[in-house]
Amino acid sequence: MKKYEYETKKPNIVFYISAPLVAMFVLWGFFGPANLQAVSESALGFTLNTFGWFYMLSTAIFIAFVLFLAISPFGKLKLGKADEKPEYKFFTWLGMLFSAGIGVGFVFWGVAEPVLYFFDPHPDYVGASEGVRAAAGLRYGVFHWALHPWAIFSLVALTLAYVQFRKDQPALISSAFQPILGDKAHGPFGKGIDTLAVLATSTGVATTFGLSALQISGGLSYLIDWIPNTPTTQLTIIAIVTVLFIFSAATGVNKGIKILSTINLTIASILLVFVIIMGPTLFIAQNFVTTIGGYITNVTQMSLDLNPFGDGEWLGNNTIFFWAWHISWAPFMGIFIARISRGRTIREFVAGVLVVPSLLAALWFTAFGGTALDMILSGNDEIGDLVMNNVEVALFATLGNLPLSFIMSVLAVILIVIFFITSADSASYVLGAMTSAGSLAPKLSIKVIWGFLIAGTASVLLVSGGLEGLQTASIVAALPFALIMIVMLFSLLIMMGKDLKADRLKVTKRERKRVKDEVYGGMKENIYDDFKDEAYDEIKDEVYEQVKDEVYDDFKDEAYDDIKDKVYEQVKDEVYDDIKKEVYEEFKEKIYDDLREDIGDQLNGELETPNEDRSEEEQNDNDKKR
Repeated sequence: MKKYEYETKKPNIVFYISAPLVAMFVLWGFFGPANLQAVSESALGFTLNTFGWFYMLSTAIFIAFVLFLAISPFGKLKLGKADEKPEYKFFTWLGMLFSAGIGVGFVFWGVAEPVLYFFDPHPDYVGASEGVRAAAGLRYGVFHWALHPWAIFSLVALTLAYVQFRKDQPALISSAFQPILGDKAHGPFGKGIDTLAVLATSTGVATTFGLSALQISGGLSYLIDWIPNTPTTQLTIIAIVTVLFIFSAATGVNKGIKILSTINLTIASILLVFVIIMGPTLFIAQNFVTTIGGYITNVTQMSLDLNPFGDGEWLGNNTIFFWAWHISWAPFMGIFIARISRGRTIREFVAGVLVVPSLLAALWFTAFGGTALDMILSGNDEIGDLVMNNVEVALFATLGNLPLSFIMSVLAVILIVIFFITSADSASYVLGAMTSAGSLAPKLSIKVIWGFLIAGTASVLLVSGGLEGLQTASIVAALPFALIMIVMLFSLLIMMGKDLKADRLKVTKRERKRVKDEVYGGMKENIYDDFKDEAYDEIKDEVYEQVKDEVYDDFKDEAYDDIKDKVYEQVKDEVYDDIKKEVYEEFKEKIYDDLREDIGDQLNGELETPNEDRSEEEQNDNDKKR
């Protein structure tokens, strides 16, 4: 697990625009709650009637897109540099995902939704049998908390993690629009996008604050008779938790949120296992399998069902509310999930952020909701009445009918309080980053300011409209950001397409080099000797022919002189004897004639003188002797 360092930056213009706007909203709700409620209801009606179809269609597109990224070649891309490793262990990472705030929804609605949908079913199941309504209630509870919300969070988180850790851009929603807007993403237009994201986030987080306060108040009033479940109690809880969150915020992500997240996940696991074991175990197991099967079979129809021939009230109060709430949470959850997901591949990210939470959602809702429905079908009317009248006490009413009810209820209150604290801490951190030029280490003072502003927003929403006021604010505020998310989808595709092409080119070059090195290294050792002999003969012949012509002329003159002397000595004796014989034969007759003439002249002289004759005889004798 690697630790990364992040730079602290000063708040920018987005803070000085968005923070006063949120403060003005809080003042409006404080001084004119009735007016705020009237305007909110009017805005809600317009949004549902005009853009309800857009919420349903866009969330379905988000699911398809995120699943496509996971199974496509894009899934191999990393949210960070090639050599970066995940910053947190998998278990800690999952705990931080839930504790970021969505865990509050699980705890609040885990019992409430299936029971609500049993008594107030989807229009398609009105008048159906109890078993059909119960199955539909569980299926719609899972539907609202499985793939759809996590796909919404995943899209924003993927985009922001990609631009931050791979493109080295600030942790801002506007950074995601760099491929489309270019430098304008950091100008006034980009600041406008960031401001809308901050406003949507503050509203979504305020809704969660309100739900947490409602449930803590309901749980305490259920456990302790003298604590009333009133707006005063709820505001007091918000104030206390806001103070507590400051201590968590002061310790940073790696301490406060991380430690509390691990505790939260542990307590939630204890509660889940307890309900499965002490509740109707076989019934829960059967419903888990049946609910998943029904969800997979009907998810497409449920995702695109707008009930155009009805009044759409049920969808507006339930499905569209949840989609809008999740979308308003998307900037917050997106930035926070991106912050804790550095170093993971897109495929690993989708498995952790989309698939695993969806399975846990199915298990959680079938365990808690299935247990409550089993009690209701067995004749326990109290749970149904409590849920319909005070939805925030649904969890505690269910735990109250199980063994160790008081201990488990106390654990549940502790769980909700810690979820509340981590939600406030996470939200203030994210809003601080969004209003501090994308710094992943915003100043503590900025986080504290946002913590108080969100608490104030939750308070006025509770006072002006209660749960309905929280729902209304989420649906209206989420619309601008839903439009932003559609454009973000195309921007992310552009970035990933370019990087995937570049990565493939790098991989191809690397593979070529690796193969070349392996082949060359092996061949050099195996065939070098054989090749050397063959190459030597071929080269020798070629060199011989080239050198022979060049050397021949120079060598010929030098060799001639050397050879001439050697040949002369060898030939001289042989030639001498041959010449001597030829000369002898040639000159013998001539010498003979000359001698004969000489002898003839001498004989003639001896005839003339005796002395001369004797001398001639002597001479002849001498010649004969010779």
